[in-house]
Amino acid sequence: MEATVHFINSIIWSKALIFMCLAAGLYFSARTRFMQIRGFFEMCRLTVSGEKSDAGVSSFQALAMSMAGRMGIGNIAGVATAIAFGGPGAIFWMWVMGFLGASTSYIECTLAQIYKTKDAEGRYRGGPAYYIEKAMGLKWYAMAFALATIVAAGFLMPGVQANAIADSIVNACRGGALCGPLDGQVFGMEQVQAMKLGIGVAVALLLGVVIFGGVKRIASFAEIVVPFMAAGFILMAITIMVLNAERVPEMFGIIFDSAFGTHAAFGAMMGLAVEWGVKRGIYANEAGQGTAPHAAAASEVSHPAKQGYVQAFAVYFDTMMVCTSTAFLILAAGTYNVYSPEAGAAPIFQGLAGIAEGAGYAQAAVESVIPGFGAAFVAVAIFFFAFTTIMAYYYMAETNLTYLNNNAKRPLTVLVLRLGIIGMVIFGAVHNAQLAWALGDIGVGLMAWLNIVAILIVQKPAMIALRDYERQKKLGLDPTFDPVALGIKNADFWQKKQEAA
Repeated sequence: MEATVHFINSIIWSKALIFMCLAAGLYFSARTRFMQIRGFFEMCRLTVSGEKSDAGVSSFQALAMSMAGRMGIGNIAGVATAIAFGGPGAIFWMWVMGFLGASTSYIECTLAQIYKTKDAEGRYRGGPAYYIEKAMGLKWYAMAFALATIVAAGFLMPGVQANAIADSIVNACRGGALCGPLDGQVFGMEQVQAMKLGIGVAVALLLGVVIFGGVKRIASFAEIVVPFMAAGFILMAITIMVLNAERVPEMFGIIFDSAFGTHAAFGAMMGLAVEWGVKRGIYANEAGQGTAPHAAAASEVSHPAKQGYVQAFAVYFDTMMVCTSTAFLILAAGTYNVYSPEAGAAPIFQGLAGIAEGAGYAQAAVESVIPGFGAAFVAVAIFFFAFTTIMAYYYMAETNLTYLNNNAKRPLTVLVLRLGIIGMVIFGAVHNAQLAWALGDIGVGLMAWLNIVAILIVQKPAMIALRDYERQKKLGLDPTFDPVALGIKNADFWQKKQEAA
């Protein structure tokens, strides 16, 4: 099974997808005249504004929901994996992907707002499946994306997050940081598997409590947890850098030298640095993947571009703050390995022994300066990061199931989805990390292929919305949206809103 999964993953994540993600980000940046730079202060302002209603959530809640999806294990273990297989230079290319991806996120999230609708319970629903059908007129393509998202977000990607939670807690217990009485015991395979199963069941039960409460409970939970967990992790990274201040200049040097192939040790890895930086950058910030538009569509705003700005800021925050924090604490502490691209060759750099690539790098980094606390801190951070991401995955899968159900209320299908994702959390917790990551990569790749092609074709309404928003702002107005006046067709929700006004 593992061989088949890795083969499929290698096909989906070919060089073509890497190039398309970078090219799309560059193209949308140019088309929007680098709105991620021009509109930075507007992004910040809109992030904390906006209204919520019975049908929708506030801009900040929508941001928190999308950040719950973005700020998963990709921000910790994903960054560490990129360093291990792409060298420190992969971090530079993650930054590039984050900068360019902000404009991609604007396009997809604004489209989600333009073409959103209400389901049978009066809640806002939207996302790639909706704008593919309404803007492209291709029902089969929309259904393909919806099915791919249900499979990816509901069954493939949650396992990565659950596996990381289980592994990080086991690592912390091995050192006695979390489990107290187990300190000093030798963990056998049976003990580890039993512990992982218990962790998987516990996480699954907690997930059930949240997702059976619906989108409002998901939004409320994310609004509270996401800012807290992000701030705590960033503060820890700053602490590690301060305590390793003498290594910081060297750290920046090795990132840039490795990124452009000029570093003596990592010179042959420039191609891998780009590949792993882009791949893990997409996994972490999700720009272009088609996941964030689901949360963006749920927001109550007066103009679709507002949520586009907010979600562009989300990519910045995720990549430039959270992913960078992970990279800096690992590189500053020197707790990482870099593996040679040649099979069987000795590692190019080895700063750790006996720790597999992933979250263990971050745990070792914090342990190096705060012994007895670091592994536990990172395990707790990973739990919150990963749990909120699984929660966001469920919302994405449910939205696409609602689309396939023609926005009708069909409780049995929703129940099957809920039980399915709960089951996959338990499955992912007990299986090995490589299989979990490969399955997650397949899910991300499938959605990215389908969504990026779509937004390259249907970008025009998002561009019109941006120009209209900027025009109204120059006039000193709080922008409102009239699709008919702008020549945008099939934006039924906004058209009805204008008619009722």
